[in-house]
Amino acid sequence: MDVQMASCNNTSDPLCYEESSGLLAVIVIPALLSLSTVGVLVLILINLLRKTLSPGSRLTSSHGHDVNNQECISINGTMVRPPLSSQDAVCLWEIPGDCTLEGLEFWQSGRYGPICRASLRREATPTPVVVKTLRDSSNQGEARQFVEWVRFHATVCKHDNVVRMLFCQCLRLPMYMVLETCSPGNLLHFLWAIRNSDSEAGDSLQHFSEKSVFLIAKQVATGLDYLLSEHRLLHGDVAARNILIGPGLSARVSGLGLAFSSRQKDTVTKEQAEKVPLKWQAPERILKLPTTDRSDVWSFGILLYEMITLGTVSSDSSPTHVSHNSQHLCDYDQSCVISPPLTGSAPFPELEPLAVLPQLQKHYRMKRPESCGVPLYDLMKYCWMWNFKDRPAFSAIIKLLESYTYLAGTKALHSTEGLDTFEYRKKAGIFS
Repeated sequence: MDVQMASCNNTSDPLCYEESSGLLAVIVIPALLSLSTVGVLVLILINLLRKTLSPGSRLTSSHGHDVNNQECISINGTMVRPPLSSQDAVCLWEIPGDCTLEGLEFWQSGRYGPICRASLRREATPTPVVVKTLRDSSNQGEARQFVEWVRFHATVCKHDNVVRMLFCQCLRLPMYMVLETCSPGNLLHFLWAIRNSDSEAGDSLQHFSEKSVFLIAKQVATGLDYLLSEHRLLHGDVAARNILIGPGLSARVSGLGLAFSSRQKDTVTKEQAEKVPLKWQAPERILKLPTTDRSDVWSFGILLYEMITLGTVSSDSSPTHVSHNSQHLCDYDQSCVISPPLTGSAPFPELEPLAVLPQLQKHYRMKRPESCGVPLYDLMKYCWMWNFKDRPAFSAIIKLLESYTYLAGTKALHSTEGLDTFEYRKKAGIFS
C-alpha cells in the first residue's frame, strides 16, 4: 500500500494518470453539467418573472375582464382581432374599473359615431364629460382608425389650452374615448348667451369686456402655438365654435379633426376642407393653394371679430377698404354693392359665402366694431394681410396681446340685436 501511494505522487506514472482521469470523469464533469443546467433554469425563471411583473403586460378592461386572453372581438357581427394589443401605449389610458359612465345622453353625430354627454363617476365624485364613440356598424379598418384618433389625443393634447382626453376604452367593445368638458362650454354659444343676458345674469356674463377678449385670445394663441411648435400641426378650423370656455374664462382649443387628418395623411381631403366655412378661411385656402400656419392666423383674426361682437356683427356694417399703398381699389360698381345685414348674422354679414373671396381680392375688410379698440382692430387687420408672409406668427401675436392688454376696455359688452340661429348658419355657410 505504501509503495502504491508513493508511486501515485509521480504524475508521470501512467497508472496515476489513469486514476486521476477516472476521478475527473466520474465526479467533476457531472458536477459542472449539473451547475450549468441549474444556472440556465434560473435565468429562464427570472425572465418569466420579469415579463409577468412588467407594467402593462397584463391589463383588465373596465369591467374587470382579462384582455390578454381576448384573441378576437366582434365588430359588426364578425369576429376579428382587436385593433391594438395590450402592450400598446394607448392601453395606459384605458378606463379603470372604479370609473363608471352615467347618464349617457346623445348629443350629436360625430366623425366615427355618436357623441354623447355623460357623467364620469369615480369615488362618488361625478364629473361632466363628453364621450366620443365608435359606431356599432364600423368595420375593422374604421376601428383601427378610431384607435389612431385616440392615440392622437393621448400624444398631442397635453397642454392647458388644448382639450384633453381623460380615458378611453379600446381593448373591448364598445370603443370610446372620454374627453373633458367645460362650463359654460362652447365659446360661440357663450357669446350668444351674453348677447341674450340681462342684468340678472351671472358675473362672468356681466363683466365680459374687451379685456376679456384679450384674455381668451391669448390662451387660444398659446394653444395654437403649442400645436405648431411642439407637434408641427395646423389646426385648420379656428373659430369660436371650436373653443371651449371654462371657469374664470379659461380657454381650450378643440375641434382637432383636420389637424388629425393632416397628421395621418400629410394632406386634407377635399371633403374635409369643404366642411370649414368659407368666411373663416384664408384667401390661399379658398384658392386651393398650399396652407401654412399663417392660414390659421387669418382665421384667428375672424375669431377676434367674433368675440368682440358677441358672436355676430353690428348692424352698422358699412364696408371699409384696406389696400396696400393706401389706394382704394374697389370702385363701388355693382359687384361691390353691400346689402343690409341680417340680425344674428355671421362674419361678413353683408356677403354671401361665395362672394367673400372677390371682395377680399379688392382689399375689402370688415369695419371696426364700435366696441373694439384701435389696438385690437389693428391686430385683426394684421392677421388679415393678403400675403400670408405678412401676417404675424402666433408667438408674435401672444406678445402683442400681452403688450396691448392694458389698453383694452373694461366696459361690459352688450348688444340689443336679436339672434336668429338659422339665419346665422345660413349666412355663415354652416350646414352641418
